[in-house]
Amino acid sequence: MKKILTIAYIILVFSIQGFTQKENALIREGNKLYDEKKFPEAEIEYRKSLEVAPKSFKGNFNLADALYEQKNYEEALKMFNEIASQKTSKNVKAEAYHNLGNTFLDMQELEKSIEAYKNALRNNPNDKETKYNLEYAKQLLKKQQQQQQQQDQNKDNKDQEDKDKKDENKDKQDQNKDENKQDQNKDQQDKNEDKKDENKDKQNQDQQKQDQDKKDQQKQDQQKQQQQPQPKEISKKDAERMLQALKNGEKETLEKLKKAKVAKAQRVKIEKDW
Repeated sequence: MKKILTIAYIILVFSIQGFTQKENALIREGNKLYDEKKFPEAEIEYRKSLEVAPKSFKGNFNLADALYEQKNYEEALKMFNEIASQKTSKNVKAEAYHNLGNTFLDMQELEKSIEAYKNALRNNPNDKETKYNLEYAKQLLKKQQQQQQQQDQNKDNKDQEDKDKKDENKDKQDQNKDENKQDQNKDQQDKNEDKKDENKDKQNQDQQKQDQDKKDQQKQDQQKQQQQPQPKEISKKDAERMLQALKNGEKETLEKLKKAKVAKAQRVKIEKDW
């Protein structure tokens, strides 16, 4: 029985050694391809090694590196985070956080990148490359913030300029409206003045017509008066006789005398026209 156990133990040891050798061979092949920058081919070899040893630190770490080089950042981040969260040595954690910082840096997530580098330095304070990357990420973040502030300032300035321009245009429009209104009022005043002048001219014309009509009427009246027979002026002697006749009650004699005078005047007028 003891002999059987010994044989089983020997078989187990040789099996583990066989798996380890196969894993190492696949990782070495992947590293060779990685150095030749054949990252997709390297990824394949690393995944083969993980089929042999799924929890292999070297296989997982190198696979994450190959994914990073292919810009498959999401999967690389996931793997680096898993490695960093495992119970392993501080140096391993430091390397995982360092590569995590590099991945965030390439994704332009600078604040996360800075935090990852700080975690790497907490596990390995003497890592010069991590210190350099941390300062570089800080400078990029500072520059990014300055650019953002400048963009915000430019936007504020542009918004203010647009507002000022809009206000200026509104003032100009209001001014044009006032000027147009003034012009309209002036036009209306001019029209009213013209109408007033027209009315005045019409009144003058009417007055002139009335004056002319009056003159014409007067002229017509004068012509009619001239055409009518004019009684001859009574002499002083006749007037005395008429007066005397009135006094004496000789009314009949006076009437006869009047008729005689009128008839005589008419005959004289007729004779004159001929």
